[in-house]
Amino acid sequence: MDGTLSGLVERLDGPLLRTTHIIPWSCPVPAFGDLSNSVVATLGLNPSNREFVDHNGKELDGAARRLHTLKSLRLTRWSQADDTHLQLIHESCRAYFWRNPYNAWFRSLDYILSGAKASYYGASANACHLDLIPYATTCKWTELTSSQRSSLLTTASDVLGLLLRGCSVRLLVLNGRTVIENLQKVAGVTFDKVAMRDWTLPRQVGDGVVGFAFRGAVSKLSGVDLGRSVIVLGYNHNIQSSFGVTADVKTAIRTWLSATVKGLI
Repeated sequence: MDGTLSGLVERLDGPLLRTTHIIPWSCPVPAFGDLSNSVVATLGLNPSNREFVDHNGKELDGAARRLHTLKSLRLTRWSQADDTHLQLIHESCRAYFWRNPYNAWFRSLDYILSGAKASYYGASANACHLDLIPYATTCKWTELTSSQRSSLLTTASDVLGLLLRGCSVRLLVLNGRTVIENLQKVAGVTFDKVAMRDWTLPRQVGDGVVGFAFRGAVSKLSGVDLGRSVIVLGYNHNIQSSFGVTADVKTAIRTWLSATVKGLI
């Protein structure tokens, strides 16, 4: 983790990242939670800006702070960061769920994970959260241009592979269609896809949004050999932001995850 984190911090001073709406004063987030103790990891696109700012866009501070920034580390630019600063960033990521986690986002995912007997929380936590791109942006992924998205994926495409290669995660749970599509790109694979009738999101007009389950495995990401095969399970609905994700749909996805992982991890 330390070598990967150092490289991520160095990239923050690069010209490419300054054109992609990354919050320039926010630290990179290789993992939410303790990657070294995790056998399961959820996967998203990139950290939310709400990890660093409140609903008014003001930097979180004091007891509300979740992760480090230039201000909290008393730096003026990232090139000044030394081993002590890197350790502080690492620790804030590792202990994320013990402090002030963004529960409005993570509790829903933790409910899904409970189907695999995994959790981010508590003394027996055995799960963490990873992102394809470990940098928070000022706007949502859908508001970035296609060029900016491509630049971010290209810049950070090796990070997930490096992190997975150095840990014991055996199962990746993919949250949403966009995550699934982009992981398939960087892994060079196509996951099996099955329509799930009881995952359909209701709409006032029409038949609703069909749910799909995805299953596969990855052993290499962006040229990084993981040294093993990691099981991949996913669903096309983004649990937090897809319109109309009901409690019944969440329960159905959790039940599917529970039945699918039996004997796998």
